[in-house]
Amino acid sequence: MQENTPDFEDDDGFDRPSKSQLKRDMTALQKLGDDLLALPESRWEPLALPEILYDALKAAKKITNFEGKRRQMQFIGKLMRKVDPEPIREAVAAFKLGHAKDSLKLHQSERWRERLVASDEALQEFLAEHADVDIQQLRNLVRAARKDAANVPEKRSGRAFRELFQFIKASEGGAADEAGDVEESGNE
Repeated sequence: MQENTPDFEDDDGFDRPSKSQLKRDMTALQKLGDDLLALPESRWEPLALPEILYDALKAAKKITNFEGKRRQMQFIGKLMRKVDPEPIREAVAAFKLGHAKDSLKLHQSERWRERLVASDEALQEFLAEHADVDIQQLRNLVRAARKDAANVPEKRSGRAFRELFQFIKASEGGAADEAGDVEESGNE
């Protein structure tokens, strides 16, 4: 009578991933396909995706039915098995990081606006960090925002608040560009 042991076993009796591990891997690829679907189509082109995967992603964007979308995502997961997932992971991570940086910049600008409206000391700090801003314009915007805040304290969405925010955002962007230029020139 023959033993019921396959020829492909190693010393421990295992040489391939378990069925559960394969399922986890396939689910991860399907999730990566879902993340890829969340990217704008312009971000797909540099990834050199196979045409069938590209077409499947475009079709998935158009599907609105829940079950249809679920099945299409399973199909995309199946197609993802034939593609190197690392460049896709990097593209998804870079896209998410870019959004996080943009969000962080907006929050920083909002905090500066609140601080500038609250105190003159913050104005001096802002001017110390952003020496290239138009001081007179900044003072006028802060004065107008404070006046709006005094008139209607609970509603801080007046024109002066928006203009001050746009001014801060523009000056923060300029400071970030200059910092990037300094880093680039230091690396050369």
